[in-house]
Amino acid sequence: MIPRLPRFPSPRHALPVVAVALTLVGGCSGPHGVGRTGTPPPLDERVAAATAPALRALYDQRIDWQPCPGDADADPDATVVQCATLEVPLDYADPGGRTVGVALSRVPAADPDQRLGALLLNPGGPGNSGVRMVRWGWKNYQGPLHDHYDLVGFDPRGAGETTPVNCLDDHTRDEWNATDDPAYDHARTLADACQAKHADLLPHVGTRDTARDLDVLRGALGERKLDFLGFSYGTHLGALYAEEFPDRTGRLVLDGAVEHSRDPLRLGTEQAAAAETGLRAFAAACATDEGDDCPLGTDPDAAPGLLADFLDGLRDHPLHTADGRTVTAALAWSAVFDALADGHRSWPQVRDVLTPAITRGDAQPLLELADSANGRTQDGRYDTPADAFAAISCADLPQTPTEAELRTALADLATRAPLTSRHAPLTTLLDPDCRSWSYRSPERPHTVRAPGSAPILVVGSTGDPVTPYPWAQRLAAGLEHGVLLTRDGDGHTAYDKSECVRAAVTAFLVDGRMPAAGTRCASD
Repeated sequence: MIPRLPRFPSPRHALPVVAVALTLVGGCSGPHGVGRTGTPPPLDERVAAATAPALRALYDQRIDWQPCPGDADADPDATVVQCATLEVPLDYADPGGRTVGVALSRVPAADPDQRLGALLLNPGGPGNSGVRMVRWGWKNYQGPLHDHYDLVGFDPRGAGETTPVNCLDDHTRDEWNATDDPAYDHARTLADACQAKHADLLPHVGTRDTARDLDVLRGALGERKLDFLGFSYGTHLGALYAEEFPDRTGRLVLDGAVEHSRDPLRLGTEQAAAAETGLRAFAAACATDEGDDCPLGTDPDAAPGLLADFLDGLRDHPLHTADGRTVTAALAWSAVFDALADGHRSWPQVRDVLTPAITRGDAQPLLELADSANGRTQDGRYDTPADAFAAISCADLPQTPTEAELRTALADLATRAPLTSRHAPLTTLLDPDCRSWSYRSPERPHTVRAPGSAPILVVGSTGDPVTPYPWAQRLAAGLEHGVLLTRDGDGHTAYDKSECVRAAVTAFLVDGRMPAAGTRCASD
């Protein structure tokens, strides 16, 4: 796969959200806040706030780029990467108060004479590390992008090296990932643990605050406009930046769009339905193309149900590995769905881990895939994305649904995604479950319009199982200056799956040439 986007672990059980959050924007306090109606304050008010003396000093700070620690020993090529820290306000309502250090990484433009500026990159999540994306994945952007741009990664609030939110210990995370009946007390335990450790931080890790951090970073980098390439959840961040600072948008590319106008229950149902389409396609193809070698039989109509039956059956009859670990339904579902996020390119891998598990009870390959999906290292440790995912999502989610709304949504879910939702339907809809959190987000669903912004390129894939194609259609249609580029094909995000998409994105970012409305690209 060239170029290959870095794969980061998903904290979810039911669905493989490598880079998605059902985060909705629309209202927030502070100098750049958005009212309850979802309409930003007048631009002059936001400009005035940004020029407050304490905040102006942060915009004018000097970024002290240094070699990243340990890179020369780890990878000689990594010596081109530089690291630094950006200071931003913890609370934008109090820009002269406590600050937060945002971790940064950078690869300077390969052709300084042709340098256009800095291109900020976000891999999604929420909770995934942009610093790692650049430190270990910058070669994916070699060519015109690297020639003309400094590639800059950053860790959003609560993630990576930027005030990381770590609430649960590794043992507890192990137990939770394997639990087939996630209970309400799990949500309460997580909320209490995060509150105990990070009470002062939780109200300030939402995407709107990170969008404001991006503008401070833009200023500190000396850029008049923000150029940005965001994937999946990164599209939420990029769209929110455009809403907050439309006059400062440069060339924004949003690939694998998360759309913001609908309530999270409806988005959860749409996402589960898209994931079910991907699962059914894999199972049917296995039965059709592999014949007797497919562990799901030779009937493409029956194969999806047989796969779901096997995965669900691990609830009552889990498999055990030689090292004493147990593969439950929850672990198996997370493994399969995380892998299927890549679309048909992952099908051989999924078949290869399912075959020994189904035919002879050997679950070791399936367990290894689950560990990869959940971010568990071989020594049993977890990184920050799982807790960061919950903290950022709950800072972005609107008020919790009523019981009547949940019942209606569960009925719709059972109709539209009968296989992928039956294992843990409530988790599918409420992931994370924010009902126990003491912090209540003021955000509200609304269409992001960003009037006055530069043209924004939105990229959607017709068979995306994580961020469904209609989300890209709605985001592009809602933006005042949005243009939709469509990739025909499956798998999450498009940039790493289509030379046509890569060429269009490069032409826009480097030359400012926006593809014509209605342009469609084939997959590689």
